[in-house]
Amino acid sequence: MESFKHLIDTISNPTILFTATFLIFFFIFPINDWFDKWNRRLKLYGLWSKKSMLIVTFIMVAFYIVGLSDPDFRLIMLKPDNVPISGLIYLVYFFTWLSMHQAYENDARIERGEPLDEQYDAPNDKVLVWPDLVYIEFISLILCSAFLLIWSISLPAPIEEPANPTESPNPAKAPWYFLGLQEMLVYFDPWMAGVVLPMLIIVGLMAIPYLDNERSGSGYYSFKNRKLSIGLFMFGWLVLWNMLIIVGTILRGPNWNFFGPFEYWDIHKLEALTNINFSEFVYIKWLNTGLPDNIILREIWGLLVLLGYFLILPPLLAKTALKKLFARLGSFRYSIFIVLILIALTLPMKMYLRWIFNLKYIVSIPEYFFNF
Repeated sequence: MESFKHLIDTISNPTILFTATFLIFFFIFPINDWFDKWNRRLKLYGLWSKKSMLIVTFIMVAFYIVGLSDPDFRLIMLKPDNVPISGLIYLVYFFTWLSMHQAYENDARIERGEPLDEQYDAPNDKVLVWPDLVYIEFISLILCSAFLLIWSISLPAPIEEPANPTESPNPAKAPWYFLGLQEMLVYFDPWMAGVVLPMLIIVGLMAIPYLDNERSGSGYYSFKNRKLSIGLFMFGWLVLWNMLIIVGTILRGPNWNFFGPFEYWDIHKLEALTNINFSEFVYIKWLNTGLPDNIILREIWGLLVLLGYFLILPPLLAKTALKKLFARLGSFRYSIFIVLILIALTLPMKMYLRWIFNLKYIVSIPEYFFNF
């Protein structure tokens, strides 16, 4: 059992965890024919069968029950603030499975020439508001009220002593629905992590159906006709948001260090890190000289990297890997689409740069509150 706990703690290292997530994500949600070919060769589409759902649910529940026998795991997961996260993990998985199961079922029906699942009972799917719909809503109201009442009695409210300005909790965590933003603050300037990136991620997820407005697959669940849109949406929703919430809740401990779910939260654990900017890499580490006093000269290398990333990479991709996508979307929609995708990808890229190279900012101009 101890070796199993150690293995889970090792896998929970952010570099290993996120790398494994990135490697398998696009094989499970293939965004093009190449990934789809491997998805079918590895039979990963079978993950959306009812049998697979029951197996995964059993594993999740068994892991949670066994984990509660460990005092460190129990201290994290049974904290009143963190209890909803357990439900969040399962509900996100279940509804993702449900939608993908319906999508694959519809794709199979289309290939066999059968009616869609949404059309199968179409003539008989109408119900009256009274009494059918009102009864269902009333019963749901009673069940939800009973559930919240039992929850409020079983778990104490996470209310602590009055705020003390001379003593801060360690770790000081935001509510669970803001932990994704708090995790972004580790890698970006506050105005980027708290305003720009969340706004662009939300706008980007909302804009995907309008930018990739493929007519086939509209009005019913289907993955075959909307691979790119669904894959990118799931990446933004599951990896860039839900994953960060789980990391901030379970894996972040005292001094905002990473801890495994079975690892003791040692308040004296200190990681000696010196995060430096890209300009310091260039001038101090590589050129063995001091930083120039001129802001433009100092940050020119980081600015060139950003300009190349946002101005050179999009047309280069349009001529090579994304040639078909560019022809289908057109120059205007493609430009918006690729810029939103590149901005979203800056989050995982910056995370790896911080973990591997201790890179703080690519461009750092604190004189004008511009850090990226």
